[in-house]
Amino acid sequence: MMTWKETIRHYAESANISDPLTKNLITLTGFLEEYLEQRDEKTLQELSAELPELSAKAFAESEEGSNQQLIKRINEMDMEQIRDLLRLTTIFFHLVNSLEQHEIIRINRERAKKIDIEHPRPESIADALQFFKKKGFSYEDALDLFNKMDIQPTITAHPTEARRRSILNKQENITAMIGDVDDPRLTPNERDSKLKQIINEIALLISTDEVRSERLTVEDEVENGLYYFTNSIWSTVPRLYDDIRSAFAQQYNKTPDLPIVLKYRSWIGSDRDGNPNVTRDITWNTLVEHRKSALKLYLNELEITRRYLSISHNLVPVSDKLLKSLKKDEKEAPLTPHYKRHYKNEPYRRKITHIMHRMRDMLNDLKGSEQEVLESSKAYRPTDFIEDLDLIAESLVESGLSDIAKFGEFNDLKIRANTFGFHLAALDIRQHSGVHENAVKDLLSVANVHDDYSGLDEEGKVDILMQELRNPRPLAPKHAKLKSATVELLDVFGLIKQIRELDENAFGSYIISMTHGVSDMLEVALLAKETGLWWIENGKVESKIDIVPLLETIEDLDKGAELVETILTNDLYKQQLEARNNFQEIMLGYSDSNKDGGYWMANWALQKGQMELGRVLRDYGVDFRLFHGRGGTVGRGGGRSNRAILALPSISNNGRIRFTEQGEIISFRYSLPEITRRHLEQIVNAVARVTGGEGQKEIKKGDETEVIMDKISDGTMKAYRNLIDDPDFWEWFKTITPVEHIGNLPIASRPVSRGGDQGLLFENLRAIPWVFGWTQVRYNVPGWYGLGASLGPIIEEDPSVMETLKKWYNEWSFFGTIVDNAQRELARTHKLTTEMYAKDQDKRLHKTIMDDYEKTRDMVLEITDQEDILDMRKVIQNSIEFRNVFTYPLNLLQVELLNRWKDVSEDTDEDEIKELRHALFLSINGVAAAMQSTG
Repeated sequence: MMTWKETIRHYAESANISDPLTKNLITLTGFLEEYLEQRDEKTLQELSAELPELSAKAFAESEEGSNQQLIKRINEMDMEQIRDLLRLTTIFFHLVNSLEQHEIIRINRERAKKIDIEHPRPESIADALQFFKKKGFSYEDALDLFNKMDIQPTITAHPTEARRRSILNKQENITAMIGDVDDPRLTPNERDSKLKQIINEIALLISTDEVRSERLTVEDEVENGLYYFTNSIWSTVPRLYDDIRSAFAQQYNKTPDLPIVLKYRSWIGSDRDGNPNVTRDITWNTLVEHRKSALKLYLNELEITRRYLSISHNLVPVSDKLLKSLKKDEKEAPLTPHYKRHYKNEPYRRKITHIMHRMRDMLNDLKGSEQEVLESSKAYRPTDFIEDLDLIAESLVESGLSDIAKFGEFNDLKIRANTFGFHLAALDIRQHSGVHENAVKDLLSVANVHDDYSGLDEEGKVDILMQELRNPRPLAPKHAKLKSATVELLDVFGLIKQIRELDENAFGSYIISMTHGVSDMLEVALLAKETGLWWIENGKVESKIDIVPLLETIEDLDKGAELVETILTNDLYKQQLEARNNFQEIMLGYSDSNKDGGYWMANWALQKGQMELGRVLRDYGVDFRLFHGRGGTVGRGGGRSNRAILALPSISNNGRIRFTEQGEIISFRYSLPEITRRHLEQIVNAVARVTGGEGQKEIKKGDETEVIMDKISDGTMKAYRNLIDDPDFWEWFKTITPVEHIGNLPIASRPVSRGGDQGLLFENLRAIPWVFGWTQVRYNVPGWYGLGASLGPIIEEDPSVMETLKKWYNEWSFFGTIVDNAQRELARTHKLTTEMYAKDQDKRLHKTIMDDYEKTRDMVLEITDQEDILDMRKVIQNSIEFRNVFTYPLNLLQVELLNRWKDVSEDTDEDEIKELRHALFLSINGVAAAMQSTG
């Protein structure tokens, strides 16, 4: 039998994993083996090599000998062995994932060395500018395009990142050091020290709880989000502008003063939909933590800049404006004698010191009451900070030091000030439309306006809402007894007013989940009116809030354009738009639409919805931004963000875009600055290209494209609904997947179900655990199901359709993207694994799914002209092949644990139940690590 290290070498080489990555994988396994040897863990070491070998034989054999041997081996393991093997394998996969990130960085650096003006790196900003230049764009045209761009990634706290921050840090330390152990610059002593450090970090990693002992709190989520904002995002954003400047210099021989094209938003600590743990005070504290983090970062940056700008006015002239501002600063807040003496001849250092003093005062005031924080914020606002930095820049330019103003440390500070303000990321608030309706019903009742608002039809609701919006008096009498939920909601709107008073850029939008009608929008306006955020003055609406509908279901997407047209033609809402600079944001839900209608229908409904929304918004001359609520997995709109952007219809692209970044996607894209930089340049490349005209063709109603796509989508949705509406389906799904255990994982503050006391029902299960469950058992149904069942009859009826689909795959980016995303999920589907989960259940539903898998696979292969799935994506194909032999034992361990869980009875010892539950949690984390995906 091979050793574990030999097993890694064998399967990495047979899967054609790149030589550098293979070498690092072998090095990693060697360290893990050394750790086990030091602790005399021979059985664990042997299992780590034996089980993958048996898996590989089971995959290759037509008979079940090796598979049965593998199952028997796992059945005989006690709980301690299972737990230890799960932890070791999970750690192995997390470290492999981290090594793959470093391999991506290595490849990108190698490619970067080979670029030139004629051959920029694909998907870079220089690549986009070369594209424009070839299309005849002048320098002014290209710069004007960048001035239109408004990119707003939005970080959310969805419960899909199972790892703790302490685990992530140790994993990154280990993989970073593995890449350094063969550095020829290391002395023998330094290398020995590095080797010992790696073993120590592995020991610490294995000794740290993989699963939290308690459920994550909202405060924990805020802290995790701030980690990414204050590290890789903060450090990378100025580098993005270096890339844009460099690209302009390469392609146009000019370096422009750049607009800010990228700003961040966050839902962490403010997304209230279905999360009772996000209270009004939690959102305020989140804002304070954001502000505190920003001020601390600026103080560090200002200290660096102060050292950097050691310019003496004895040697270089200084602008009169700067000297005048220093006199004003000195009058308002004199420097101490030390600083006056120390920086006597250095006006730039004096100016920066004044800024630092103001920020230290603000930071100190954040410890006080809300009122004290508000008062403190008025003394020095983000706009004042930016004006001070502009003043310094103007003086430097006037003094002949323009390069110092435009490049380097000082310019980085200016970019950060304009990007992050004092808030880092603007907070959105999201709430379900039903919550607003209940609050309005309560308010109308206590005001004696109407006793049963909810009983009215849509027209009746709109009439009464418009009547009350025009009425200047508040609805709630001073001593009215409102329901606690109404009081809480009104407090949130009061908080929005307070946030805007603190910093108008710190609040983003108010988003309404499950928006079905105009009344849902006007209800929010009425609640805003009740709290002083919306009013009518001299016949004109004044509004301090952007109201954003979220279209989530297939029906809502289908009727979205009609709804938006109704909203835009409502007399009062037209005035709301005027009050908000004729701007409307609309959010599109990728998760619930997939859960509602299946993969293909959701994607087509979203694409059609965007085309129709674009037409309506442009017809009415409204400035707009579409907000894409994309999840991490393909089943929730995931995949490569830049390809998704390039696949969007031209008519809905105007340079403005938002998209969510969720769960494990955040840690993948934002853990390492090099990965963050590549991610952001790909996003800017894609947004620039679609803004410049490289969007998708317009599809007119009734043309061949719409007819065929509608037919495919209707067929896929019918097949999907037949599956999930089957009377036996839900119990089958709950039995074969660990979905009920996913709900108990302590990885997020938000419940996995909207069901409350009703228990876990399909209707109430959130899209994240829905996809998470399918991913664990390797079916991946939300990423492909129904396509085979739909396409078969269509092609049989008209074989020429297949030629059309092949043409689309090569020429239509949207179609190519959803086919490629589906084939990736097909590749990750593992038939033998699914059989193991379903083996003791009724085979009917399993057979239905796998029959469609075979049909879908055949159709995708024919459309893409491949012999095997992902033949054109060899790196991904090879990675899946390599991982499968190590993932299969993890799945079998989970199957064994689920079987043991079924045997739990009232007589089972409580400690035994606790141990089994913990092992199940470990198995879920392990499979998530192996699949690089949760929900």
